[in-house]
Amino acid sequence: MNALATPAPTAALPPKQAQAVPADLQRFMAFDFGTRRTGVAVGSRLLGGAQPQATIEAAGDARFAQIALRLQEWEPQALVVGVPYHPDGAPHDNTLRAQKFGRQLRGRFGLPVFEVDERYSTTEALSVGAKDADAASACIILEQFLRSLSS
Repeated sequence: MNALATPAPTAALPPKQAQAVPADLQRFMAFDFGTRRTGVAVGSRLLGGAQPQATIEAAGDARFAQIALRLQEWEPQALVVGVPYHPDGAPHDNTLRAQKFGRQLRGRFGLPVFEVDERYSTTEALSVGAKDADAASACIILEQFLRSLSS
């Protein structure tokens, strides 16, 4: 899996043009966006790991209300959104939906949002027997992102 740490405004840039994540950003919350369910994980740069949280089973404003509660509880300094692509790297409908979700997060909550190429995160989560594949996928997405910061 290839982690791309690109801020949402430059999501269309190729990986080589990805911007650095400022060192003062230490606490992150990640999302595995879905139209009905959104996986959530939290983690930190210091520990280099992520913890899955309960999946949000809501859409629209109800989803953002639950996200707001999670942000209050965990106080992340930045957000990470998994963005799916076809195996050849081409975008598809869910790519655009996840990117829109990232823009909505930034607009609503004013936090930096970074995108991670999340091809196969759900497959990986299911292959290890995750009980909540969405939360486990968010955890995988965040761990990919954190690994990309140290490389």
